[in-house]
Amino acid sequence: MYVAHPSSELSNLFVRKPYQGVSPDEARFLFFGLDANYSAQIDQMPIFSEIREYHHDGVGFWRKYGVHHPFLLPTYSGDGKFYHQSFARIGFGVEHAGLVSFAELLHLPTVGRSNIVTTDLDTSHLNKLNSAIIDGKAAHIFLPNGVVRLMRKSGVFPWLQPAPIDKVGSLTVLFRNPSKVVYSHLHFSVYGKFQLQKTEQAAAIHSLL
Repeated sequence: MYVAHPSSELSNLFVRKPYQGVSPDEARFLFFGLDANYSAQIDQMPIFSEIREYHHDGVGFWRKYGVHHPFLLPTYSGDGKFYHQSFARIGFGVEHAGLVSFAELLHLPTVGRSNIVTTDLDTSHLNKLNSAIIDGKAAHIFLPNGVVRLMRKSGVFPWLQPAPIDKVGSLTVLFRNPSKVVYSHLHFSVYGKFQLQKTEQAAAIHSLL
């Protein structure tokens, strides 16, 4: 179960464009998450004007500000910053802005802690994500372990096997065809005992650039 974000403006941004960055169909590097989680008061914070700008044009935002997400701007210090700092350590630069997309299994932004189950998910949205993976331009698709479990349960991703098929360094391979590879990796928010593995995986992703 999840709690939809109370901001109608933020929700409408997701209805209009249920992804961040370049379109998932056009991305070369496609990163998945469970949901886009924001502070309940995010629309009342000074950063919201940049968030609005980001959701209208994530590629243009990256090229304008030099960072891939508003949470990395020096004026912001709230929740979500650590996740995006971890992602930034992969080493994507402004020159890659038109190659990267972020997509969530849940089609709406959320607030608070969520325990998302398959009945929360929108089948139409999942079908579009599946099409982006299989028929889109992405050569490298990245799924955190929690996302993998929910995708398997949904039944919408028939190419996703019950177990990994290979390893590429520290990254687990879930699917491969001549034009693309789907990997499983640690969530970018993990820390502590997982930090070394997360660092190794960031270096492995960087090697694909």
